[in-house]
Amino acid sequence: MMIVVAIIGLLASIAIPSIVRARDTSRLNIIYSNLRVLDAAKDQWAMENNQATGTPVPDLSILKGYIRFDGIQNVINETYVPNAVGTPAEADLPSGVPLGPYGPGGVIPAP
Repeated sequence: MMIVVAIIGLLASIAIPSIVRARDTSRLNIIYSNLRVLDAAKDQWAMENNQATGTPVPDLSILKGYIRFDGIQNVINETYVPNAVGTPAEADLPSGVPLGPYGPGGVIPAP
């Protein structure tokens, strides 16, 4: 019985880090996808409203009409910052939540 428990423990210790790494990778990929959607919406807004490069985007609510199917999915309560037109958007992680190579409270730039 102890041998069976030891084997199950060994298998779990091998599998759990891989599962955590896969979860972090999928969360990071969703955030990257959200940033791409946000940048595309920002570009469409700028073209439609004749905004020059460097024009600040006042709020995310302005871009809601340019995002299809409510395309921004919240993964871990991150905050999206659109930045100015021509500047890549970024996502700010909550404090205390690391994700992949980004530490707690880190800034994830658009890919």
